[in-house]
Amino acid sequence: MEGVMMKAPDRIAIAVRRSDGNIEVKKQALSSLTNKYPILKLPVLRGIIIFAETMVLGVRSLMTSAELYGEESEEYKPSKFEKFLADKFGREVEEVMVYTAVALAIVFAIGLFILLPALLSGLVCSFVQNNTAVNLIEGIIRLGIFLIYLVLVSRVEDIRRVFEYHGAEHKTIYCYEHDEELTVENARKYSTLHPRCGTAFLLIVMVISIVIYSFLGWQNIFMRVLGRLLLLPVIAGLSYEVTRFAGRSDSRFIRIIMYPGLMLQKLTTREPDDSQLEVAIRAFKEAAGDILEEEEKVRIEPCADRSLVSSTTDA
Repeated sequence: MEGVMMKAPDRIAIAVRRSDGNIEVKKQALSSLTNKYPILKLPVLRGIIIFAETMVLGVRSLMTSAELYGEESEEYKPSKFEKFLADKFGREVEEVMVYTAVALAIVFAIGLFILLPALLSGLVCSFVQNNTAVNLIEGIIRLGIFLIYLVLVSRVEDIRRVFEYHGAEHKTIYCYEHDEELTVENARKYSTLHPRCGTAFLLIVMVISIVIYSFLGWQNIFMRVLGRLLLLPVIAGLSYEVTRFAGRSDSRFIRIIMYPGLMLQKLTTREPDDSQLEVAIRAFKEAAGDILEEEEKVRIEPCADRSLVSSTTDA
């Protein structure tokens, strides 16, 4: 809400343009389970963990942005049920609110992108006898629902503002990756479309799910939904590896494969104004402050080890 969250290897920074025009910043240290348990850094497995942590982090960031903006609405107040859970499990009520929001988001996603396509594809079973064909039809329906969903939410005024800040985030990252000084003037000229964007990741999830689910047989609706839910973490992990590899590759073939994901970002990003770019740059500098200082030392001391700064390109 009226801001940008930037994630560096060891911290996040949320910068929000308050209702009074000032920029408010909140920083927070990060500690991923992949750092605590090295085995979780294995390919695919790390994608599953990062996917789950990102969902929680995203909801936390939305709630924090509402607080920083200065106009917290009633929908962010804890319900009686959430207060009950907080007391029951000895947790902070804000923490319970985050996990409740994540749970509701998961239920909504399951209903819209798994249950509904399965029900609709079931209508063609009497006309199409091939299980693979029915599964492919289900995947196409799921992809269609996903695209319609993006088109509809992109027309909501508040979401359009979020997408403008999304564009500002990408322009800032591009400016940094091209070793230019992080200023509004320098960032303005770059594209709002970035290969490591979460929108591209979601499209890859859809495509990989179509391929994997096509090999499953046809079961009753309960087993069908259950099977897809059990495979979803694996699909998310595989999608993460594909996105990670594609973001670091200059191969023309990879660029062609990722092109639909880039074009899909035309729905989830908008051209930002200068004030929004200023917020994104502030968030980036606050998140990557230590690394930017190390880079400045590298410029002053040409013989320094530039490997110190490489990890920020995944911010």
